[in-house]
Amino acid sequence: MSLRVAVQMDPMESIKIAGDSSFALMLEAQARGHALWHYDVTTLSWEEGRISAWARPVTVQRVEGDHYTAGTLRKIDLAEDIDVVLMRQDPPFHLGYISAALLLDRLKGRTLVSNDPREVINAPEKMFVLDYARFMPPTLIARKLEDVLEFQKKHGAVVVKPLHGNGGKAIFKIDAEGTNTSALFEVFNQTWPEPHMVQPFLPSVSQGDKRIVLVDGEVAGAINRKPGQGEFRSNLAQGGSAEASQLTAREEEICAAMGPELKRRGLTFVGIDVIGGEWLTEINVTSPTGIVAIDRYNGTNTAGMIWDALERRHSSM
Repeated sequence: MSLRVAVQMDPMESIKIAGDSSFALMLEAQARGHALWHYDVTTLSWEEGRISAWARPVTVQRVEGDHYTAGTLRKIDLAEDIDVVLMRQDPPFHLGYISAALLLDRLKGRTLVSNDPREVINAPEKMFVLDYARFMPPTLIARKLEDVLEFQKKHGAVVVKPLHGNGGKAIFKIDAEGTNTSALFEVFNQTWPEPHMVQPFLPSVSQGDKRIVLVDGEVAGAINRKPGQGEFRSNLAQGGSAEASQLTAREEEICAAMGPELKRRGLTFVGIDVIGGEWLTEINVTSPTGIVAIDRYNGTNTAGMIWDALERRHSSM
């Protein structure tokens, strides 16, 4: 069955095809005979119940510098002209992101949107993970400096993260002495209106931060991401490197605990992060990555698994 697929993502010319998960999903969709459209989230509109976007039909190929061909830009009806929408624009998770997701949620029952936009709103990465706090390291979510200082007295060196950040950006380590804690929190509080996440620095991060991908709640594969020279952040976007990895018993327990809930919520493609084989730190649902590296090391086809799940969901609508 051929599907009409619209991909809501960043500009096609800006993606790095060697490791881009959205591009891998587009390649797999095309190989299955699905027709592809690309549009920018800023072109979404609602009028009298009709949800539209300005989109171009595209074809893709794994050729660096010549990876796509786009047709004529035109306004398409996401209910009438499209069967599946992939919500794949990069975070941050802010009011613009939330507004677009709420518009797409109005397609429910007519067009399949993945991940489910209403559930994406309900499951921001560093908040949804609190449902599984028993698997997390000690964690503080706060904005008041006194709370952070008290937490630091208990745990020594800490890591501070924006609550709705992405890609390892603006993550800071503060040593046990806490010399710069107050200055850093001045900057955080001036930059972000929300509270911030604080956790003990886990020395085991030097051995890697595992990305595990779940498809419809089932484990599809994993890679271990190791920090680059002079870094403690292991995100591939921050210079980390990847290596093949198997799941520990604890990681299998974590995945089994959340898998059914992910499937129930329509969170078809999810990436979780686990440090040291035991500490769950994030559940990534907005625009997960990592499938190209996983497939490279494991000889799998995670994009194919995702499309199998999406086709099943579409056929059951």
